[in-house]
Amino acid sequence: MPHRFIVEADGGSRGNPGPAGYGAVVIDPATGETLAEAAEFIGTATNNVAEYKGLVAGLRAAHALDPQALIQVRMDSKLVVEQMSGRWKIKHPDMRPLAAEAAAVHPADQVSYEWIPREKNKHADRLANEAMDAGKIGKQWQPGDSRAALATARSGAARAADAAAEAADGAAAESRPSAPAAGWGAPDLGAPATFALLRHGETALTPEKRFSGSGGTDPELSPAGLRQAEAAATALAARGTIQAVVSSPLRRCRQTAGTVAARLGLDVRVEDGLRETDFGAWEGLTFAEVRERHPEDLDAWLGSAKAAPTGGGESFAAVARRVAVARDKLIARYAGRTVLVVTHVTPIKTLVRLALGAPPESLFKMELSAASLSAVAYYADGNASLRLLNDTSHLR
Repeated sequence: MPHRFIVEADGGSRGNPGPAGYGAVVIDPATGETLAEAAEFIGTATNNVAEYKGLVAGLRAAHALDPQALIQVRMDSKLVVEQMSGRWKIKHPDMRPLAAEAAAVHPADQVSYEWIPREKNKHADRLANEAMDAGKIGKQWQPGDSRAALATARSGAARAADAAAEAADGAAAESRPSAPAAGWGAPDLGAPATFALLRHGETALTPEKRFSGSGGTDPELSPAGLRQAEAAATALAARGTIQAVVSSPLRRCRQTAGTVAARLGLDVRVEDGLRETDFGAWEGLTFAEVRERHPEDLDAWLGSAKAAPTGGGESFAAVARRVAVARDKLIARYAGRTVLVVTHVTPIKTLVRLALGAPPESLFKMELSAASLSAVAYYADGNASLRLLNDTSHLR
């Protein structure tokens, strides 16, 4: 006999879109015992996105316990339940990949969906709120933080906000909420979270202008790249403003970040969302080689942010979504502080583009040299200000 699990999931957004989180719990229906809990602060998103992410987390937690189990999903989101049951169309394009991700965890015949009233979903609801509370102070939820079994009721304001959004087929917020421009006559918003954006130093592929993303060989810094990292470290130490260091997981960034952090006496935190684009079959090729071998795919990629490189790489739209989530996590964690973010061409250009509210095609209109410095400040009202772009003075 296969195991039977109940998965209860929920998600919330304080602003819709706004700071968001999800919660999910796996329950033994025979005993009522909690078998697993999951929760996460996901940055700026809508209620619907958070609810779908909670569903995915709950299904994955059940899969980790027993991939063959029969699962009854119970959620208070009519939208998610009806869409996943196949009775409602998924109209919004941003919801479709989330629904596909949820459907891929288990075979369809192992999972059923049931709508339940909000008051019967208190465990998952509480986990989602714990995740958002943790995100508010720059942390991530940990299992030891869970008080969800107490089923503490949410505030009336939060319930009203969720109820108002329940019927909407929302989408993930790629950029932060609009706000009056900082500067002329703006209120005092306090110290912003400031990202000093450092592109990694050169690798052997950099001078040859070859595609080098997260799906390739993960090259190390070349001798020139090591010298560039040292030069950046010297310049940043002289400025004395960096309070934390965060890096992409790829080796060239970790080497660059480690060089700077050692000079500053800081540790390096790795953030997976800062990795470079996966360029698929184009990894290691020059632009001219891609033009020769995959001309139609290249034209599509240049013409649409939703087009992916040949061979299952990432589109710029997909990269923007994960970079925006990483950005919001870092803003929450380093509110009022200056953090060195060591990453790649596409993530840095994406952060600049989102800060300016520029269209995706602007990515092709920015120059970003190896080991260059850029800077973006993020204010408490959601406004962002570009302060520096492609500064290489420390390399001369």
